[in-house]
Amino acid sequence: MFFSREELVEAADLVYQSIDPTPQIAWPLLQRETGIEVWVKHENHTPIGAFKVRGGITFIDWLQKVKPNIRGIVSATRGNHGQSLARATKSHGMICRIVIPHGNSREKNEAMSSFGAELIEYGHDFDTAKEEAMSISRDEELYFVPSFHKEVVRGVATYALELFKYKPDLHTVYVPIGCGSGICGVIAAREALGLKTNVVGVVSENAQTAKLSYESGKLVETNSAETFADGIAVRVPVKEAFEIYSQGVDHIVSVTDEEILKAVQILFQTTHNVSEGAGAAPLAAMIKEKSRLKGKAVGVILSGGNIDLEKFRSVLNGEIPVF
Repeated sequence: MFFSREELVEAADLVYQSIDPTPQIAWPLLQRETGIEVWVKHENHTPIGAFKVRGGITFIDWLQKVKPNIRGIVSATRGNHGQSLARATKSHGMICRIVIPHGNSREKNEAMSSFGAELIEYGHDFDTAKEEAMSISRDEELYFVPSFHKEVVRGVATYALELFKYKPDLHTVYVPIGCGSGICGVIAAREALGLKTNVVGVVSENAQTAKLSYESGKLVETNSAETFADGIAVRVPVKEAFEIYSQGVDHIVSVTDEEILKAVQILFQTTHNVSEGAGAAPLAAMIKEKSRLKGKAVGVILSGGNIDLEKFRSVLNGEIPVF
């Protein structure tokens, strides 16, 4: 699933009809704290506070072209993917049903509802919610939107296109891995621009399906994905994504919830930006590997800032949030 530069530029033109490009900033205090020339790609600055908004725009545009009479869609999410789809479908008058697991982020749920999504609670994690969404798709003749799809990746890749065009000499970029659209978008943009940047995937120590799959060379499911970084709390790998990142990453790093918590604190202290757990995981991984990065320009993808107030308060107090 690779794209030409022209295909990514076309996707960017479509995305920019709805949102502005996001900044990439080398914060002096963050560089002082880490000792690294680190560039933060601020996907927390999109209209939904996360990178997923881009994929929703390109996917729904594609869906309207291939199925112009479709009455609506259904999908599963922990929050950001659902916001993206709800926002994109709203202007088309389409039904948008989103399945979320029980105990999902209250504030992400409210955000999805505010964009017009009808929420359905089911199961204990993302992967069981996904199974229910697929069942609803069959029963109600709604189009099932996966978290990973070629048109989602093409839209998501536009953030990496922005980053690489602004800073083409990056040595390494750290990217969180949930279902895989983000990291595959970065790999796709790197290939389209002909760059040599190392791409490093980041997972939670408690949700290692992507790392285990990468290291074994085959898909490996885990029994649980218990982390407060809900954007990467995935236990079943996506085959299509695995086929791309298994060939395109330099390596994959796992970080603990304690390391993610510290990264959220550092981002707030040095940039005054709020990050959700998944958004801070790349910085946590970079800090873990900083000895190998001295003298290098490094990118970290702050993929989203949608953390509930109570969880953020816990993090600032040095306590891992309840999940």
